[in-house]
Amino acid sequence: MKILKYLFLFALLSFVALTVFVATQKGDFSVERSKVINSPRTTVYNYLNDFRNYEDFESWSVEDPSIKMTYANKTSGNGATFYWDGADGKGNSIILKTKDGESIDQKMQFDGTEADVNWTLKDTLNGKTKVTWKGKGTMSFLFKIYTALHGGSDRVIGTIYEKSLANIDKNLDYETKTYAVTVDGVVKKTETPYIKQTFTSEIAKVSKNARIVIPKLIQFSETNGLAASGKPFIIYHTYDTKTGLAKISICLPINKEISTSSGSDILAGKLNGFDAVKTTLNGDYSHRNEAIAKTTAYINNQKIIPDLSWSHLEILTLSKLDVKASSKLVTEIYLPIKPKVVPVTAEPTYTPESTSETTSEPHTEQPRTEPVKRKPTAPTPAPAQTPAQEEDSEF
Repeated sequence: MKILKYLFLFALLSFVALTVFVATQKGDFSVERSKVINSPRTTVYNYLNDFRNYEDFESWSVEDPSIKMTYANKTSGNGATFYWDGADGKGNSIILKTKDGESIDQKMQFDGTEADVNWTLKDTLNGKTKVTWKGKGTMSFLFKIYTALHGGSDRVIGTIYEKSLANIDKNLDYETKTYAVTVDGVVKKTETPYIKQTFTSEIAKVSKNARIVIPKLIQFSETNGLAASGKPFIIYHTYDTKTGLAKISICLPINKEISTSSGSDILAGKLNGFDAVKTTLNGDYSHRNEAIAKTTAYINNQKIIPDLSWSHLEILTLSKLDVKASSKLVTEIYLPIKPKVVPVTAEPTYTPESTSETTSEPHTEQPRTEPVKRKPTAPTPAPAQTPAQEEDSEF
C-alpha cells in the first residue's frame, strides 16, 4: 500500500511540476513552412481561396475523417468562413484579406488557440509556385501542454503544415491533369432569352468572375419572378490570347423575354439561334485554350466556314458553384459557324404563250476550301463601371 501511495504522490508532484513548467512557458508561437507546388500560381491561389478544399488537404482533417465541416454561404474570398467539430475540439477560420493571385490573410481559432494565418504565393521556374504558409498566435493552456510533450510548437504545427502542403501538391496535380476534350461536331443552338452582365475581363479570371456574377443573376431572377431555363453561360464577344483579355457577357437563361429598368446593372437580351461546332471539356478551365484549338482544327479539317463576327459561347454545365473538384467540371464550348447552304433548283414554270420549260440557275454559296484560322478580335475597352469596381476584392 505504501508503494502505491508513493507512486500516487510521485505522479501528483510530476503533474504539478509539469503544470508549473508549462505555465511559465511563453504561449506565443510563430511557425513558417514553404514548398514548391507543381501547379500554376493562379490554380494554387484559387484552390487555397476556397474553404471547401481545406478538408481535402489539411492533415488533421485528412487523418481524422470523423471531423465535421460546416460551410457558410460564402466559401471563398474576403469574409468567407468555415467551421469544424471533432474529437479534439471545435474551430473556425475566416478570410480577412486577399491580394489576387499573391496572398491570403486569415484568422483561425481552435479551442482557445488563436492565430493569424498568411499564405504567400510566388512564381518559380517552369510554371510552378512557391507557397509559404505562416501561422502566428497564442496557444491555449492545454495546447501548450501538448506541444511541450511533443517537441514544441514549431515541431507540432510545422509537421501539420508540411503534411498539408504535400497534400496540396498531390491534389492539384491530380485535379489539373485529369481532363478530357471531346469535339462533338456540328449542332444548332436554339434562341434563348437571358439576363446578363457585360464587361471586359482577364481571361484567367473569367471563371472567378462568373462565380460572383451568377448568384447576382439568380437573385435578380428570383426577386422578379423569373425562372431559369437552363445552365448559366458566357458569351465571348472577343477572346484575345495575346493581351489575355476578353469582352464577355455572363448570362442566365430565363423562361421569357423581359425588359429591365434604365440604369440597372443587369440587362436583358436574347441569344439568336445559330449553327456551331460543339466541344465538351471535362476538367479544369485551364484547358479551355486546348479545347478551342481542337475545335478550330476540326472546323478547318471539315472545310467549315466559321462565323468570325464573335468568338464563342460556353455553357457551364457543371461549374465551381456545383462542384469543388476541378476534375469534375463540365463546360460545353460552341464556336459559331456559317450555315451550310444547300443548292436549290427552281421548279419548271410554264406560260400560256410558250410550252418551253424555263428553269432558274441553282444558287449556291461556294465554300472556302482553304484552312481558316480564327483570329481573335481586338478587345473592347472596359465600360466605365464593371464588376471589378463593384467588388474590388474579388476581381
